[in-house]
Amino acid sequence: MGTLLRSSRTCFRSYCCSTLTAASAKKTPNHNHNQNQFLKPVRDHCKSRSCRNFDHALDLFDKMLHTRPLPSIANFNHVLGGIARMKHYPVVISLIKRIESFGISPDVYTLNILINCFCHLNCLDYGFSVLATILKLGYHPDFITLNTLVKGLCLQGNIAGAVKLVEEMEKKGYQPDAFTCGTILNALCKIGKTDMALVLLRKLEEGDFELKLGAYNTIIDSLCKDRLVNEALNFLNEMMSKGIQPDLIIYNSLIRGLCNCGRWREANTLVNEMAQRKIVPSVRTFNILVDTFCKEGMLIEAKKVFDKMIQRGIEPDVVSYNSLIDGYCLQNKLNNAIKALNVMVERGCSPDVFSYNTLINGFCKNKKIYEAMNLFNEMSNKGVTPDVVTYNTLIGGFCRVERHKAALELFHKMQACGQLPDPQSYAVLLDGLCKNGQVVEAIKVFLEMEDKTLGNSIVIYNILIDGLCNVGNLKVARELFYSLPAKGLQPNVRTYTIMLKGLCKEGLLEEASEIFEKMDESGCSPDDRTYNTIIQGLLQHNETSKAIKYLEIMVDKGFSANATVANMLFDLLSSNQVDKNIQEFLQKLV
Repeated sequence: MGTLLRSSRTCFRSYCCSTLTAASAKKTPNHNHNQNQFLKPVRDHCKSRSCRNFDHALDLFDKMLHTRPLPSIANFNHVLGGIARMKHYPVVISLIKRIESFGISPDVYTLNILINCFCHLNCLDYGFSVLATILKLGYHPDFITLNTLVKGLCLQGNIAGAVKLVEEMEKKGYQPDAFTCGTILNALCKIGKTDMALVLLRKLEEGDFELKLGAYNTIIDSLCKDRLVNEALNFLNEMMSKGIQPDLIIYNSLIRGLCNCGRWREANTLVNEMAQRKIVPSVRTFNILVDTFCKEGMLIEAKKVFDKMIQRGIEPDVVSYNSLIDGYCLQNKLNNAIKALNVMVERGCSPDVFSYNTLINGFCKNKKIYEAMNLFNEMSNKGVTPDVVTYNTLIGGFCRVERHKAALELFHKMQACGQLPDPQSYAVLLDGLCKNGQVVEAIKVFLEMEDKTLGNSIVIYNILIDGLCNVGNLKVARELFYSLPAKGLQPNVRTYTIMLKGLCKEGLLEEASEIFEKMDESGCSPDDRTYNTIIQGLLQHNETSKAIKYLEIMVDKGFSANATVANMLFDLLSSNQVDKNIQEFLQKLV
C-alpha cells in the first residue's frame, strides 16, 4: 500500500503540501478533550451533504491526528469522503498517505475512496493497483469497489473494459447491482451506442436481475435524442406492460423527442396522459412545449401553454419567458416581446443576458438601433453584464444602418470594458465595414486581429477578399487569395466563388477558368453558385461556347441556372446568334 501511494504522491506533491501545511498551522485541541464529544459532530458533519467547507474539513482532519488516543480509521474515512465529495482528489490521496505515517491502516472503505480519486484524476492504472492491494491485504472488494472502477472505465470511454470487468467479477462471485449496469448503459448512450445499450438491457432482463427505472429512463432519453421516437414510444409501452410505471423524467424525454420531430400534437397528448396518471408536469415540461410552438411560429398555442402553466400553479422561469420573447422576435412582434419582458419583471423573474440579447437582435434586424441601444443601457442599469454576443449583435446592427463609426466605437468600448472580442466579433465588424465600402478600415482591423493571432480563419479572408473585389482592388484580393496555403488555410467553395466573381468582373477570364478547373484537384468541388458565377462572367464577355460547356456540366450535376443566368440565356436564345444544337439545349433550360 505504501509503495502505491508513494508512486502517486509525486504527481500531486506541490498541490497538496501547501494546503496541508496551512491546515497543520491551525490550533490543535486540548489532549484532554473528550474524544467522543469531539468525533460525533465530526462524523455527523462529514456524512451530511451540506459539508462544503474545504478548510473546515482539513482543520477537522488535523485535529483528529492530534487527538489521543488516535481515532479509528472509520472516523478518518468520514472526513476523507467529505473532502472527496468536494472534488479535492489530490489532497485526499496525500491525506491517506499521512494517515499511514501515523500507523493507521486503511480499510476497504478508505481504499475505495482512493480508487475513486484516481478514477476522477484519469489515473485508472493506479486505481487497479489499489484493487490489487485490497486483494493482497486479504480484504474483499465490495460492490462500491466494482462500481467505482466501472465508472472510471466508462469516464475514459472504455466501455468494453467496463463490461469485461463486470464479467470477470461475476465469475468471482461479485454480483453487479443496478448502479453498475446503469453506469454502463448511460456511458453507451452518451457515446451514441443506443443499440448496444438495448442489447445489454435485454441481457439483464433475461437474467435474474431487478432493473431500476433509471435504466429505462436512460434508454428512452437516448432513443429520443437519436430521433428514434417511435422506438422510444414502443419501449415505453413494453416497459408499462411489465408493470414499470413511467415517471416525469421519461415523459419529459418523450415530449422533447416528439417536439424535435415536429410531432407537437402527440406531445400535447402525452401531457394530458401525465395528468391521468397523476404525474405533475414540471416547468421543464411546459418549457419544451412553449419553445417548440414558438420556433414553429405558433405563438397563440405557445401563449396558451404558457397561461396553462400559470393556471396550474407552476411559475414560469427565465427559460419560459426567453422562449416566448424569442418567438415574438422571430415574427418581428417586438412590442409583444417587450411586453413579455415587462411581465417577466413584474412576476419577480429577473431577465438574464439571453433575454436582452434576443430582444437586441430583434431590434437590430429591423434596423431599430436606437431601441437596441436603449436595451443595452437598461442591461447595465439592472446589473446584467453584456457578453460578447451582445456586443457582436450591436456592432452588426450599427453596420446594418450604415453607422460604421459607431460600430468601431462600440468595438473599442467592449475591450475597454474587459470583454475580449472573439473571431465572430471581428467577422461581424469586417463584414460591416466592407459592405459599407470602408475596406481600408477593415484592413486596419484585420491587421490588429492578426497581431492577436485571431486571424487564422477562412471566413475572415473570404470577407476581406470579397470587400476588396467589390471596390475594384483586385491586386490585393489576389495576393490574399494566393497567400492562403502559406498561412495553412484551405480555400473553401465560397473563397473560390468570390475570387471567380472578382476576376470575371475585371475580364480576367483565362485566370478565372484556370482557378475553376483546379477546384476539384484541391478537394473543393464547385457548387451551384460557383457554376452560375463563372457562366455569368463568361456570358458577359461573350465567351458563349465556354459558358455553354460549363452550363452542360452544371446541369449534369443536378444544379440549376439562377435568375440572372436564366435571363442571359433567354436573351442569347432570342438573338439567334448560336447554332441549332445550342439553341435546342437552351430551349430545354429556359
